[in-house]
Amino acid sequence: MSRVPSPPPPAEMSSGPVAESWCYTQIKVVKFSYMWTINNFSFCREEMGEVIKSSTFSSGANDKLKWCLRVNPKGLDEESKDYLSLYLLLVSCPKAEVRAKFKFSILNAKGEETKAMESQRAYRFVQGKDWGFKKFIRRDFLLDEANGLLPDDKLTLFCEVSVVQDSVNISGQNTMNMVKVPDCRLADELGGLWENSRFTDCSLCVAGQEFQAHKAILAARSPVFSAMFEHEMEESKKNRVEINDVEPEVFKEMMCFIYTDKAPNLDKMADDLLAAADKPCCRSYGDGGLEVHGGIPSSPGSRSLPLAGLGPVPLPGTAPETPQTVLTHIPPPTLLARTGEIPPHHN
Repeated sequence: MSRVPSPPPPAEMSSGPVAESWCYTQIKVVKFSYMWTINNFSFCREEMGEVIKSSTFSSGANDKLKWCLRVNPKGLDEESKDYLSLYLLLVSCPKAEVRAKFKFSILNAKGEETKAMESQRAYRFVQGKDWGFKKFIRRDFLLDEANGLLPDDKLTLFCEVSVVQDSVNISGQNTMNMVKVPDCRLADELGGLWENSRFTDCSLCVAGQEFQAHKAILAARSPVFSAMFEHEMEESKKNRVEINDVEPEVFKEMMCFIYTDKAPNLDKMADDLLAAADKPCCRSYGDGGLEVHGGIPSSPGSRSLPLAGLGPVPLPGTAPETPQTVLTHIPPPTLLARTGEIPPHHN
């Protein structure tokens, strides 16, 4: 008896669109076979329409469907008198009807299937109803010893039956579509560590103000801090770094970039950030790109800011073709560095 297989994962059903919900319908089919041997076949009744029936059979001990084979050795009627007719008969059935496909064949002297014929669809059976082939095989061909179909005068018929049972629906939902990957909040969460001074392990002294920070983040984002904390320097021993000649507000903006890769106030502090970039302890704050919020106002004597990943972008109010007036790629490890003076702009 066949078993209902597990439904395949929805993604394997098709390489096309994946639906939020799905249904897998399995038509249950019970398959079984039966072999019937008729000894001394040449002594069978020779009258047209005479019938020989096999014993009943089923798919198993608990199957209430009972079947048998029916043979007309000399055909069913005048049209088929030169043939052997073969049918599958439904003997008993607890249901009103049942649908089944079938296949007949003859086993030769070697036990091989020959002269096979099968139904092209599942036929509707009711109790007492049979389906089969009126002209299954010509009698003269069957009786010819050269064909080897009656070894020792035995006719062996082999029947395979496929009974259609109820269909089974298995449904579900595609969990892949139900799971939403949350937006990345790493930058905001790291920025929160800086803003709230949580779990800090070092101090940065800028113009008399103390800022609490995290050595691991500073070392990961700045080769200068990495070397400072890795070696036996005074800053590493005391977990305290002195930074001179940088305004606290400018320093906070640079630290915001170290923690979040963003500089939201860049348009207000462009010149101050450039000046701070020249300080030894303020260089090399990573090689990522600055995220600019708003434009950078141009003025005579102002300098261009290198922003990684943006490519050549003219500063507002400058000529696009002037090489010194573009935002250029950051050559690591320097975050902010001079790329030349912007000449005065004349209207």
